[in-house]
Amino acid sequence: QVTLVESGGGLVQAGGSLRLSCAASGLTFSRHAMGWFRQAPGKSREFAGGISRSGMSTYADSVKGRFTISRDNAKNTVYLQMNSLKPEDTAVYYCAVDHLAAIPGPDEAYYGYWGQGTQVTVSS
Repeated sequence: QVTLVESGGGLVQAGGSLRLSCAASGLTFSRHAMGWFRQAPGKSREFAGGISRSGMSTYADSVKGRFTISRDNAKNTVYLQMNSLKPEDTAVYYCAVDHLAAIPGPDEAYYGYWGQGTQVTVSS
């Protein structure tokens, strides 16, 4: 059984930083690309970024230059470092396993497993 557990969310002031973690179990982690998505109140879930098996990361334009995704295959964990946070970054953040593509992208159909999400709130 594949399980993804996100942690690290919370309340932060605009301009601050948070680091989210996503611990995976029940799969050969190193064989999968991973994605980070977010869903703001009243909005559809959107792709924030992802990281390939080899460690190449991709980002949505809205977070590029502020967010960094990394992975530690020894710990079966993917990270989302978020800097220069803005109120519009407020959302529930989800990690997901890309079980189809080598390079993670925004199409949710490529993702087979999802975490439960962690809330990030950025105050102005």
